[in-house]
Amino acid sequence: MIKVKFIVLLLLLAMCRSLFAQSIKVGAERMDDYLPLLAGKAVALVANPTSCVGATHLVDTLLARGVNIKSIFCPEHGFRGQAEAGASVDNETDVRTGLPILSLYGKNKKPTADRLEGIDIVIFDIQDVGARFYTYISTLHYVMEAVAENGLQLLVLDRPNPNGFYVDGPVLDLSYRSFVGMHPVPIVHGMTIGEYALMINAEGWLDGGINCNMTVITMQHYTHDSLYRLPIAPSPNLKTPNAIYLYPSLCCFEGTTVSVGRGTDMPFEVIGSPQYSCANGGEFSFVPKPIKGASQNPLHNGKQCKGMDLRGEGYNIIATRKLDLSYLKAMYACVGNDKFFNSFFEKLMGTAELRKQIMAGTPEEAIRDSWQPQLDEFKTIRKKYLLYPDFSVSTK
Repeated sequence: MIKVKFIVLLLLLAMCRSLFAQSIKVGAERMDDYLPLLAGKAVALVANPTSCVGATHLVDTLLARGVNIKSIFCPEHGFRGQAEAGASVDNETDVRTGLPILSLYGKNKKPTADRLEGIDIVIFDIQDVGARFYTYISTLHYVMEAVAENGLQLLVLDRPNPNGFYVDGPVLDLSYRSFVGMHPVPIVHGMTIGEYALMINAEGWLDGGINCNMTVITMQHYTHDSLYRLPIAPSPNLKTPNAIYLYPSLCCFEGTTVSVGRGTDMPFEVIGSPQYSCANGGEFSFVPKPIKGASQNPLHNGKQCKGMDLRGEGYNIIATRKLDLSYLKAMYACVGNDKFFNSFFEKLMGTAELRKQIMAGTPEEAIRDSWQPQLDEFKTIRKKYLLYPDFSVSTK
């Protein structure tokens, strides 16, 4: 009974925080602060469907204000957000404005000098979700590098981090550096896109330690305790707040034989496998099929996957402010074999140790203890770049 009352109290607290968080004014909305910086400038915009001022896309808003936008760069999932995770994004023309849309995914992750010719300032306005392997921060890195190399200016319009209320996970070992993990940060870094950009710059993480001429337009009324319901899904397979909260804990399964529900209407809210063998908890099942957002060939296409229904479990992440390792440990126990993990797992986790620990049955607290020294070091670095009040509860 006490536990039930505690959970109800947490939910009520979360609801109150969420109501307050909806008064947040994002950087893109603070036009009086940045329109003067664009006057007389040729502008390139790094954007996707989340780049909105209210219900209107930023590109349309700026064009209506007379801003001289020359081109649009788009990352993974495309400018309109319909591309699948990992799918190539082609250059095209925006049918609404006639502006060229240039892909920053696939072979050309970094804007080339010829694509920036005649540009004075680049605007970056994309909603992030606060996980190291969510590739928009990798796109940010390459954009900053290109801006610095070509002597341009960067304007970052800041947005809330829906997972900005905690910091957790192993810090990336740079020997596993890739597009899904470019910097020595933990899986959950607890920073907004603007704060993260400041850290990339000042920590010398750009190629050759070069510095990007950059301005961050901050938000109003945001703190790292804010719970913020994103008005637009940040990518096709993160459809709900619950999926966004669970994403840092479930993305590890992309490096295993376990489905995260791609090819269902519950991506990153369910996990399962045809090889699931545990008697308890295996009543739930789903069948991945080609659908919008997972149309090519979802993992275990057409096969019944038994496993775990995690819809509603995101509130546990809010309550504990920690990654939930129990899902990985449980699925390995019920599915595990010598082919459970694949080579992508280390890139996602940023370490070789977690695979070994899971296979050895290492207790969760011992796993967490192995992260702690580097995690503490990162937290010290992180605090130097915070633009907003930090969360009020320790995540150690």
